[in-house]
Amino acid sequence: MPHIPHPPHSSQPTESKQKLAALTLGALGIVYGDIGTSPLYALRECFNPAHGVPPTSANVLGILSLIIWALILVVTIKYIVFVMRADNEGEGGILALMALAQRHKQRPSSDYRLGTVAILGLIGASFLYGDGIITPAISVLSAVEGLELATPVLKPYVVMITVAVLFGIFVVQKHGTGRIGAVFGPIMFVWFGTIGLLGLFSIIHAPGILQSMNPLHAVRFLSEHAGQGFVVLGSVFLALTGAEALYADMGHFGKRPIQVGWFAVALPGLLLQYLGQGALLLRDSEAAANPFYLLAPSWMLYPLVGLATAATVIASQAMLAGAFSISQQAVQLGYLPALQFKYTSAKQMGQIYPPMLNWTMLAGSIGLVLAFQSSSNLAAAYGIAVAGTMVMTTLLMYTVARHVWRWSVFLTVPVIAVFFVVDVAFFTANALKIPAGGWFPLVLGILVFTLMTTWYRGRAIVAKYIKGQSPPLETFLDEVVSKVRVKVPGHAVFMVQNPDVTPPALIQNIKHNKLVHKHIVFLTVITEKIPHIRRQDQITVTPLRPGVDRIVARCGFMDSPDIPKMLTDCSKQGVDIPIAQTTFFLSRVTYLATPRPGMQIWREKIFVFLSRNSQRASSFFRIPSDQVIEIGLVLEI
Repeated sequence: MPHIPHPPHSSQPTESKQKLAALTLGALGIVYGDIGTSPLYALRECFNPAHGVPPTSANVLGILSLIIWALILVVTIKYIVFVMRADNEGEGGILALMALAQRHKQRPSSDYRLGTVAILGLIGASFLYGDGIITPAISVLSAVEGLELATPVLKPYVVMITVAVLFGIFVVQKHGTGRIGAVFGPIMFVWFGTIGLLGLFSIIHAPGILQSMNPLHAVRFLSEHAGQGFVVLGSVFLALTGAEALYADMGHFGKRPIQVGWFAVALPGLLLQYLGQGALLLRDSEAAANPFYLLAPSWMLYPLVGLATAATVIASQAMLAGAFSISQQAVQLGYLPALQFKYTSAKQMGQIYPPMLNWTMLAGSIGLVLAFQSSSNLAAAYGIAVAGTMVMTTLLMYTVARHVWRWSVFLTVPVIAVFFVVDVAFFTANALKIPAGGWFPLVLGILVFTLMTTWYRGRAIVAKYIKGQSPPLETFLDEVVSKVRVKVPGHAVFMVQNPDVTPPALIQNIKHNKLVHKHIVFLTVITEKIPHIRRQDQITVTPLRPGVDRIVARCGFMDSPDIPKMLTDCSKQGVDIPIAQTTFFLSRVTYLATPRPGMQIWREKIFVFLSRNSQRASSFFRIPSDQVIEIGLVLEI
């Protein structure tokens, strides 16, 4: 009897489920590291003696109810259901959201003033750098502190061990995480399973803790502890840190795997763990000193410390990857100078490593550990950066809902208002921590925001000045280039920011060398407000004169421009550019800060400093250095 094959579509559901399971497991290892390790310190900090809220049965039920409903309202409803709908061509994150919110309007290129949407996005992005520095410090420190319970002898060495672990995390960044990333998911799966089972066993011994699922306990707690309850909200928020990562890492795994991972693994594990810690406090109020580790039997302390440390390493890795990705987006969108990025994977463009940023964040994390000494002290600095980013996300979502999704005002305002009130409440509660350490992420955020806006405005002012001083390209071609008698063989590519303006490098080359190449190309690279541009859509060639072409290369804000590779695609549009025989002309501008109108002198000095320390354009665009001629230009700003 002949073999009858199954219909081609019969295996698709199985393959689809297997793919979803694999992506979900991968998402567990990258997306949920930060929020997954929050049980190490969140409930403990709610009962910090400084708050003056004793762990009575009523207070335990009330605070636990706040944590549970915060996870439901902020993480589940706001991020998983609402915000993740706002994907920018599949990508997420505060800068991707900002770019999406800007796509409905076009701003004149001569206008160097930042709009409201851009300001909100940059504030949110600036806060995330503070989060990226604090998360590794508090996560690893809180995990290693479990050794104090296992044996007090190790207490003096907790800070030293934490510093060593942090140093190891940052040092391995230069090798990339592609090889070890495969084990992140299984480790976090074991982590969520372990903390969920520990919580479940505790709940069995005190099932009364399930009453905290009733939101009335949260309302009653806040009404009975008006002042103290508001302070406690700042600690309740620690259970939500990492929620922004669910949206930011959407492009790596897709929306559905992240949602499945949350509802099937992360949320059940977190709820069981927090309920288990609450049940422990109902039985023994003294356990408030460290309910996470005291939830485990003594024989399990060392393995749990090891597992917790592994989980916090993964959480730290996820935050670092997020900070690196934001930096790359900011560079592409023109808000940061060209940083040096090394690519640690030939297959995945997202695997990037910026050495200077990495070592700066290492110094910040270790400095925080040495300054604060314990995770309880460090918790005072944690939260306000994340809360600030959440407020900015909510405000940007209003623009997206109104102008991208075309929601009516009557639908948009109530939905956004609910999220906004919750976010502002958490941000204000965290603002109370400013004197005790919350000033650090605020100062860092202000510094990063100042750098971003200064660089953006400086570049816009320079572009406007060059446009005013340089002749129109068409005029220069007719009146000057056409009259140059000496034409050398080969191709010359002149990079220019504005495709209608004559590049200064061409003007200087003709002025001093009195020659042009037989084939001239004017190349403009434009970064669009979408994450990726298909390769076949990146290049547009416009013939201007015989032997003179204008090329516009478009790339997304998550693409890494590779000019030689882009130019090879010009042959499809009838223009062959032999890269090996091509000379690239770039303008190397030296800026001088002056009292001229434009920016304050101190900001001009910052712009000059950033320009001098930025990566050379030839390296950023991956142009062979031996084929580049840089023509100097001094410009007063």
